[in-house]
Amino acid sequence: MASVSNSSRLNKTVRQQYMSLPQGEKCQVTYIWIDGTGEGLRNKTRTLDSEPKSIEDIPEWNFDGSSTYQAEGSNSDMYLVPVCMFRDPFTLDPNKLVLCEVLKYNRIPAETNHRAHCKKVMDQVKDHCLWFGLEQEYTLLGVDGHPFSWPSKGYPAPQGPYYCAVGADNAYGRDIVECHYKACLYAGVKIFGTNAEVMPSQWEFQVGTCEGIEMGDHLWVARFLLHRVCEDFGVVATLDPKPMKGNWNGTGCHANVSTKQMREEGGLQYIEQAIKKLSEKHAEHIKVYDPHGGQDNIRRLTGHHETSSIEKFSYGVASRGTSIRIPRQVGQEKKGYFEDRRPAANCDPYCVTAAIASTCLLE
Repeated sequence: MASVSNSSRLNKTVRQQYMSLPQGEKCQVTYIWIDGTGEGLRNKTRTLDSEPKSIEDIPEWNFDGSSTYQAEGSNSDMYLVPVCMFRDPFTLDPNKLVLCEVLKYNRIPAETNHRAHCKKVMDQVKDHCLWFGLEQEYTLLGVDGHPFSWPSKGYPAPQGPYYCAVGADNAYGRDIVECHYKACLYAGVKIFGTNAEVMPSQWEFQVGTCEGIEMGDHLWVARFLLHRVCEDFGVVATLDPKPMKGNWNGTGCHANVSTKQMREEGGLQYIEQAIKKLSEKHAEHIKVYDPHGGQDNIRRLTGHHETSSIEKFSYGVASRGTSIRIPRQVGQEKKGYFEDRRPAANCDPYCVTAAIASTCLLE
């Protein structure tokens, strides 16, 4: 049996007694932000006198940045600036989740606030109607760090029966996947779908279609919801790009991209132009496709397990061993989108989408 947290074993019937109490006109708002690691999410909650109707109704707040790897103790207050509001699937209506940007004491974006730069880029390219869909892979672990439902000593059967699988012997942790899906739909996150992935205990959800800055906003909130749902079940979701060494697939965050021109008749020429520009900036993109400048992706982009080599740019129709894949249908219809397969599972979607937009449309 996988090692689950003690918190998940608390009496949920008792919890429900309190959760069902009326709260009058008051509203709980949970502020969510990215911490100084560039990967971790933090949150805290406050009471508002009434339900906010828009993001403008939610006040700025602050937090202790010295406890989130974001400030020195002597000057630790950081600003939380609300940017995107969602319904709260844990405490239910009228309560809200609000994604925030983090600003330092001098109102300059914090080092891991990549949204500010991304917003500027997306404003510059807005006439292109740039659409994204990101495929977020992740792996479920017990709190002991061992993959969920793997034998405590040894390994499950080799890869083959697990992708899009059904059955207790092949699909591990579906309850989490389905609860996360419903939480996203309730919250208003643009979740597109989900499936079991190639490695056992590895899953994927897709977010999109989103335009511009909306892509990063919705994926970060979808990640927050995933971590919260996993917390309730007492397991951990890791976005490590290569959680298990050896003959097991890594975890990525493939980016599907299209502009208005690419989606119209004859759009393939614009897709090919974009791919040519991406080929000339391969090294620069690798540096922003994981939070550690490519050091995480080195373990994943090996040229094996449905990946391209980190050293070499490549593209092809219907190929999953290339940097960029042109879907077969796109090749046939001569219009549509392309898929950048290089981003790691733990990438910052603001960095990925801003880099793609800059390279393809501004250079």
